[in-house]
Amino acid sequence: MKNIILLFVLFLGLQTFVFSQVSLFDGKSLSGWYMDVPDLQADSSLRRPFIVREGLLVSLGTPGGHLITEDSYKNYTLEFDYRFVGEPGNCGVLVHASSPRALYGMFPKSIEVQMMHSNAGDFWCIQEDIQVDDMEKRRGPKENWGVTEGKERRIINLTDGSEKPLGEWNRMKIKCEGDRITVWVNGDLVNDGFGATAQKGQIALQAEGAEVEFKKIVLESLN
Repeated sequence: MKNIILLFVLFLGLQTFVFSQVSLFDGKSLSGWYMDVPDLQADSSLRRPFIVREGLLVSLGTPGGHLITEDSYKNYTLEFDYRFVGEPGNCGVLVHASSPRALYGMFPKSIEVQMMHSNAGDFWCIQEDIQVDDMEKRRGPKENWGVTEGKERRIINLTDGSEKPLGEWNRMKIKCEGDRITVWVNGDLVNDGFGATAQKGQIALQAEGAEVEFKKIVLESLN
């Protein structure tokens, strides 16, 4: 009887573990996401910048905008594979996203984890803020810091050379726990921030000029 009870407890623990993980992309549709694309809202004849192609989630880069989760999250790890399809360019993942179009009439209030080729892992502060060690070295003179237009919003990552050659798949892991955001690229620690002014929110993918493919987008709760 004790063995049966033990097995039942272990089963419940396994179920808890399994259900703490969720795939944010089913490989077939954009279910669970919605687009916020200002130019597309103004002209519905424009192409949709986020599509599913051959089982991959694709950001076509233009028109500029965001693909945003319908749900909000806190205390989690987000892992995904990505690659730039053609020319190197810009893209990013926004965590703790909230108010839409809060910056330049485009970017939701959030903290961006940069994916731009050769700059993967930078933080960009978008109406939210975060701190790192060696702030002045990595963000510039303190008097220029800010989270609005014209301010120094970029916090440079810790490493060079963590990205794979152009066209190969990269693996990014983002851990959001309390007021801390930690980022790895291909297993390398590339940024570690603390004191984030937001601790929960939606997750957004960018269309920002370059075509990028995504796969295996998995979120795991830390609770």
